[in-house]
Amino acid sequence: MKGTPAVSVVVAVYNTMPYLTECLNSLIGQSIGLDQLEIIAVDDGSTDGSSRELDRFAERYPHTVKVIHQANSGGPAGPSNRALEVATGRYVYFIGSDDHLGPEALERMVACADEHGSDVVVGKMAGTNGRYVHQALYKESDPDVSLYDSALPFTLANTKLFRRELVERHKLRFPEHLPVGSDQPFTIEACVRARKISVVADYTCYYAVKRGDASNITYRADHLARLRCTAEIMDFTAGLIEPGPQRDAVLRRHFTWELAKLVQDDFPTLDRALQRDICTGIARLADTYFTDGIRDAMDVKRRVRICLARAGAIDALCETTTSEKKNGAPPFVVEGERAYARYPGFRDPLIGLPDRCYELVGEAVTGRLARGTELLASGWEQEADAIFYTASVRVPVLGDLDSAALRLVHGAMPKSADKAGARKLPAGHTLPAPTGRITAEPAENGVATVLHARVPLERRQVKLGVRVHLDVAGATYEIPVRGEDKPMPLARRWGAPGDPYRASALVNDKGRVVIATARMSPPKKTLASRVKTVLARGVKRK
Repeated sequence: MKGTPAVSVVVAVYNTMPYLTECLNSLIGQSIGLDQLEIIAVDDGSTDGSSRELDRFAERYPHTVKVIHQANSGGPAGPSNRALEVATGRYVYFIGSDDHLGPEALERMVACADEHGSDVVVGKMAGTNGRYVHQALYKESDPDVSLYDSALPFTLANTKLFRRELVERHKLRFPEHLPVGSDQPFTIEACVRARKISVVADYTCYYAVKRGDASNITYRADHLARLRCTAEIMDFTAGLIEPGPQRDAVLRRHFTWELAKLVQDDFPTLDRALQRDICTGIARLADTYFTDGIRDAMDVKRRVRICLARAGAIDALCETTTSEKKNGAPPFVVEGERAYARYPGFRDPLIGLPDRCYELVGEAVTGRLARGTELLASGWEQEADAIFYTASVRVPVLGDLDSAALRLVHGAMPKSADKAGARKLPAGHTLPAPTGRITAEPAENGVATVLHARVPLERRQVKLGVRVHLDVAGATYEIPVRGEDKPMPLARRWGAPGDPYRASALVNDKGRVVIATARMSPPKKTLASRVKTVLARGVKRK
């Protein structure tokens, strides 16, 4: 008879073969040891052989694995509550029966909780088979994080280590009537009540699996069910946390994630009655909880969709999703230090949304600018012994573009700019004055601006990147001009007859346009310079 285990692992099971076998093997193989482990698996009326697999493990590990069989309850909440009734470990940990753990996961999380007195420990999670897992919380291990000033609100699954004394003292249980999201109220209240929350980020503890048939419950719930569940979770949260920045920090997740998902790409395909019901539900929650703080903390894409839904502007909302899917992000309208995303409904008097809904508020727009910047034409112009590089570049910006310029820049872009395709220059960074002539005109479709540049080249051997610089919402962005699948002008000779240079337009291995200049035939060295070179070589040999 073993003593009190360090951790009770709760596994709610319903038709998860063959993933269940890997899940159970990952638990049995935990480095914490079987004597410190209690596995409570509750079979919720499985029909695929999961029941037999559970019994097989219970027979093989009778002092570690406990199996409870019950009729199907419709979700993981009921089985999880049943397991809590019989758990005996100092801590309790929840795992999806189609997921699995890293071999040292429980040992590391229990050690963290014991060392720091943590009531909740979040182990690093990773998605497999295309499963998305929010990663911001796992940048570094931290023994003391807050629900209110970290990425924890975006990681509200119950797949965490909880001190069982905390669970029982506050009688924490899962709401069994919620078809989706039933772990969120449990997790939120545990984090609100916890004395300390810790993060183990230096080891992947949990592997979340997206099944091949995408049958995880998160992927099956319909729109109205998700809306009702989200509304109840938000109301529950509001009952735990007073109005103010702390409540906003948690509820921002639900506007950004659950509610925004209801008005994404598939929204225009829904019937009009369902669209109205979704907008009505979002409007009720927005009227109650959508503070200025939450609005301004959201990215503009999701913020606009929430605001359009709140206004009941179904046609504009449909146009927003379809146009962005077809044409990419809309252009930015720059007005002095402010910039706005010109989504449908912008300054439409019939909809009446304030400009702030469309404004870029402290938001990085690097990727959007890079994707919307396109080289239209490039070439050379010569005047006597001088040569100019000419380019026409379309940029996804409208309005005040006095600061827009095309420059030829020496030096490579930092690697940090590779993913976005551009970069935001640090505050205080100064750029040299642009050379040559730069003009701007609206693009033919009226949703972009075309910059026309004529930049003089200097007589020197150098490679220069072709880059656009734009000021958007008080920040300066540097965008390398891409040249894949674009015709480059033929190399051009220029300069004095006795000292000719060659200018070439190239596309580098990152797809960016580079202008290279070099002497065609370097001048012959004088006798004195040759003697000086020979003498210098002799000195080096000594």
